[in-house]
This record gives sequence, structure tokens and C-alpha cells, in this order.
Amino acid sequence: MLKRIGAGNRMTTAIIVGNEVHLSGFVSDAPEGKSVAEQTSNILAQIDTVLAEAGTDKTKIYKALIWLTDMNTWAEMNTIWDAWVVPGETPCRAAVESPKLAGPAFSVEIMVDAVL
Repeated sequence: MLKRIGAGNRMTTAIIVGNEVHLSGFVSDAPEGKSVAEQTSNILAQIDTVLAEAGTDKTKIYKALIWLTDMNTWAEMNTIWDAWVVPGETPCRAAVESPKLAGPAFSVEIMVDAVL
């Protein structure tokens, strides 16, 4: 069984396959002039919303991929991430530097996979 959430012409927001939920990469929906912390907070709120629509939540995330345009902002992003994740329910995670994301205003992109 495959169910799409937010299917568009170019991409789908999330796809449920069996008991797994795969989210596309999320960027801030209002990045202009926003700090890495503000963008991260916005992204994680979007992820919470999509996971709820899929019937799951952040405690069921098993993998997270994070792209930052500058690794010097890693600690700033982690401040928001650490306040968001549930202790003992943290996913496997990688954070890497990517000098360019989809647009110049984006500083962070996050992609997660979860189970139902």
C-alpha cells in the first residue's frame, strides 16, 4: 500500500509505504531574514504537522538528515533540535554542510523518516 500526502506536480510532501512514512526535505516557509534557529523551528513545526497527518509523531522518527549552508551554525540549529526531540526517542541523524540549498534565503533543510 502506498499513500501520498500533499502530492504535487514536482514532488510529494510525504509518502506512507506499509508502516513507514518518508517525508521530503523541508525548508522554512518564510526564510527571508530569519536565523538558522528560526528556520529550524519553522521546519520542525512543519514536520510535526505532516507526521500528525500521517498518523504518527516525532517519537517515531528513526532517521533524520540535516543540511546546513554553514556548519558554523550547527550549534544554533542543535539548540532548537535538542529542545524539540524527546529524550530517549532520538533518531539516527546526520548533519552536513551544503553551501547552496534550493534558494539563497534557505540556511537549513531537514528530511525525516518515521514509522506509524
